[in-house]
Amino acid sequence: MTGFRATVVVRDPAECPVASVSASTEQSIDSVSRTRVPAGSGEDEVVVEEFELPTNASPEDIADDAPTDVEMTPVQASEHEAVYRFERDRSNDCACEIVEETGTPISSVRAQDGSLLLSFRTLELEEVAGIVDELRDSFDGVLVEDLTQDHEESSSDPVIVDREELTDRQQEIIETAYEMGYFDYPKGANATDVAEELGVARSTFTEHLAAAQTKLMDSILAK
Repeated sequence: MTGFRATVVVRDPAECPVASVSASTEQSIDSVSRTRVPAGSGEDEVVVEEFELPTNASPEDIADDAPTDVEMTPVQASEHEAVYRFERDRSNDCACEIVEETGTPISSVRAQDGSLLLSFRTLELEEVAGIVDELRDSFDGVLVEDLTQDHEESSSDPVIVDREELTDRQQEIIETAYEMGYFDYPKGANATDVAEELGVARSTFTEHLAAAQTKLMDSILAK
């Protein structure tokens, strides 16, 4: 059996506390855990989340930049990192819940520079495309940052992709990102590194990459 592992970036997701904290503290958040608390009679379901930050992150920045209806509570601290917890109402505008509503568990939630990075696994490539479409219905700036497949040596399903579908600029961006290790796991370069190499803004790089990925996925999924 083969499957796919994808990491999707959601840039500037509105009202996401974790993404807001990563932007205000200028810290990457690599460990986010979530759990749902069953609702009582007549009550909305609550989601409890925890995340870790270096201890040098300012608590004031964390509190000030969080959505007004979310209270950040420190629950544990060590010499190097602190753990914060908050509660929020379950929301259809949450990127994590949009993915989970498709029946796909999220294996990893991270945040960097105000963006969410959601990793998950699927059996079919079409499922990845469907999840991306669902996210793009609610958010701007959604792109596939990483997509890998587990291969079985006994199976083969070759697909011809016409590179002429891409503009010269899109080809240059994909080739540069590939050469710098942007698509490797672990990454050899992040979006900021590639954008600097190309001499463009990070947002310009991600927009061109998203457009190119859409064209390539259309070719791969075409029947």
